[in-house]
Amino acid sequence: MFRNFAVMIDVLWEDNHLIIVNKPAGVPTQGDETGDAHLLGMTEEYIRVKYNKPGAAYVGLVHRIDRPVSGAVILAKTSKALVRMNEIFQKKENRKIYHAIVSTQLPEESGTLEHFLGKDSVTHKALAYNKPRGGAKLSILHYRLLASLAGKYLYEIHLETGRFHQIRAQLSKVGSPILGDLKYGAGNPLPDRSIALHSRQLITPHPVKTNPSVSVIAPYPKKQWWDLFKEESRGPKKRR
Repeated sequence: MFRNFAVMIDVLWEDNHLIIVNKPAGVPTQGDETGDAHLLGMTEEYIRVKYNKPGAAYVGLVHRIDRPVSGAVILAKTSKALVRMNEIFQKKENRKIYHAIVSTQLPEESGTLEHFLGKDSVTHKALAYNKPRGGAKLSILHYRLLASLAGKYLYEIHLETGRFHQIRAQLSKVGSPILGDLKYGAGNPLPDRSIALHSRQLITPHPVKTNPSVSVIAPYPKKQWWDLFKEESRGPKKRR
């Protein structure tokens, strides 16, 4: 954990080309109309201070996760690394694994969800359809139950496609909105206004080195809903 006055980021992995940070829920990945502190700016300041740079540090945004979502985010420390990481993401050579907590169990302990997702630009919300519709894109994710406890279910989710609000919209479509996600049908907010969706693991080729690939696991936030599943199993397991 790096702390410098207003700057506080949890660095999971770093070398001369990349930095992977555990983003807290509620912090935007990049600047927006709110003017709130954002992960990109925090990371720039972290690099500037740590390496005693006289001016602004270069940090390139490789991908984003939603503001109320926590977990691993990759940023590039050079323009060359950013170009290469963009290619890796476009070609889907990497893997993004999420963990989500819901109050309503999904149809099976493991399975695949396929929908066609569109976007409502007014409500800034993804719209999921069971059949093709004009402009909507095929969206696929795979899930498996990791554990259940106290009426809550922890799922591991692998994205095959990367659409706007994909996990949130698809889980809501099958009647299992993410805990705290009022935008997509959850009954109640969480106390900190986050949602129980966490970018748990990133596995990606390195932008410069050929071997090995980079694999990082982001610890859960220290919140009671995540504390339920501190010892989650690697396979489906029900706990009372």
